[in-house]
Amino acid sequence: MRNREDRALGLFILCSLAVVVLWAGQADAAKSRVVLILPFQNATPDGGDGWFGEGIAETLYLAAQITPALAPIERGRVVQALRAGGLDPGQGAERSVGALARQLKADVVFAGEYRKTPEGGVSITPRLLDPRGGEGQALEPLSGGPDRLLETQAEVILGYMKALRIPAKPEETAKMAVAAKPTADLTAFEAYVKARRAYLRGVQDGYEAAVELFSRAVEVDPTFAAAHYQLGRTHLALGNRWKATAQFRAATQVDPSLPEPFKAIGDIFMLSPRRLYDQAIEGYQRALTLRPHYADAHVGLGDARAAKGDNEGAITHYQKALAVDPLNARVHFSLGKIYYNEKGLYYEAVTAYKKAIELDQFFLDARMGLGEIYEEKGLYQDAIGEYRKVIEADPKHAGAHYNVALAYERVDVKEAIAHWERYIALASQMATEKEWVDVARQHLKKLRDKEK
Repeated sequence: MRNREDRALGLFILCSLAVVVLWAGQADAAKSRVVLILPFQNATPDGGDGWFGEGIAETLYLAAQITPALAPIERGRVVQALRAGGLDPGQGAERSVGALARQLKADVVFAGEYRKTPEGGVSITPRLLDPRGGEGQALEPLSGGPDRLLETQAEVILGYMKALRIPAKPEETAKMAVAAKPTADLTAFEAYVKARRAYLRGVQDGYEAAVELFSRAVEVDPTFAAAHYQLGRTHLALGNRWKATAQFRAATQVDPSLPEPFKAIGDIFMLSPRRLYDQAIEGYQRALTLRPHYADAHVGLGDARAAKGDNEGAITHYQKALAVDPLNARVHFSLGKIYYNEKGLYYEAVTAYKKAIELDQFFLDARMGLGEIYEEKGLYQDAIGEYRKVIEADPKHAGAHYNVALAYERVDVKEAIAHWERYIALASQMATEKEWVDVARQHLKKLRDKEK
């Protein structure tokens, strides 16, 4: 049963975060623009694979994270939105791009095109779009010879900063230029960009292809810190924490100024069955020392504080995350976990998960969390509804297939059997699901025996 202290905590958190959201909406949101970054289109006649345009988008994302004036939308979210909406910015002029930007709550859009010159150089035309109905603005074109391809695309971010009239200190501009040119080797860069393309597909064979390509990138350029980091993320997606950790640590050794690997190491410690929360806190703090406006690192640090029972410390970091990024869905997701798992506050947890989904409809972990709460409370049809939405967004989401089969056992045995069969067919191909497949087979056998 919930006690008064629990309810008081819930009210305190809600009031505290409401104040922060209001303050952030009046202050930080005015100077921090949410940016949708799209791959630049290849306008070269018979230009073939447009990987270079994807590379421009990737380096814009890396560079935009350097300044608190810009809040770039994670590229995985963009890919999910494109798939869900059937949108193709490369074909739809500004109407489809504007629809996508509004869906993702972006303030501005970075897009454009490039052409390869007969001599092997490149000409890049950046475009700036206002999703609220304004026409696209073509920025000053950039061009470079065959020996300056990487340098030329790295200058694109500075054009956007100028167009948006964002003042930047010289050291910040220098950091952005470095971030926009993560390697000096074009071969390594191509492998990296194609690896990111494969990774963003979000499926097993995509991850496996990404491992091969990221490995090639770091083999060609061992100092390519971003490639080490992304290789670690890919190993983690494949369920190999040891290899992931090794690559995150390699990234920190190659470039100690890169905060993402330290945050990722913090995440690894949070996932550890040994409850290495102090080590996780150290990783998050290191990331925040390098980038104080790193919202997800604040969320991670808040999660670690909450795991140690320091709810007030957790709230402080959730507040900081919202001050930097008022649209950060992970804050509300984390609050949902605290409300339900730690305090048993059902209604508050449901509200928090729904808020996370409202801010990011592709936040599948929030939908899974909401479904699990419904299921535990016996609201099986509601739970099934959430799991189905996850499957619609990601047909190969093993956890959602498993959970929906389990929930159907309570309401429709035939549907449960069908979903267990689908889960087993899908998950049998995934090394990370081996133990769960064995459990699923036991459920399926039990249900089939009942049907006889």
